[in-house]
Amino acid sequence: MSHMRPLDPDFPIDRQIAIEAAPVVLVNVFTLDKADERTFLQVWQNDADFMKRQPGFISTQLHRAIGESPTYLNYAVWESNTDFRAAFSHPEFRAKLSAYPSSAVASPHLFQKVAVTGICVA
Repeated sequence: MSHMRPLDPDFPIDRQIAIEAAPVVLVNVFTLDKADERTFLQVWQNDADFMKRQPGFISTQLHRAIGESPTYLNYAVWESNTDFRAAFSHPEFRAKLSAYPSSAVASPHLFQKVAVTGICVA
């Protein structure tokens, strides 16, 4: 990936992966040039195939923004931050990042579920 732009510049993904938490949800927003969509989808699928084989991976889903904007949102669930950190830091995965189109900008961030009485369960 040629560009990473933290969702929260004060607390980028490299700081988040150091925290012990379980389970965790990765939300990653990608922006790119329309001409690069086909390449982006091929590279993302290759990355997802790698992640699927990693310990602690639960699921992932890619979403495309409605309309003409080539903006994508990836939502991935992991058993723990330890598992995600191992996969995200794996040399094979890190090497794959250079295959993304130069226009692609990723904004990854980790989250945990929040219990809200009568609405959401943790």
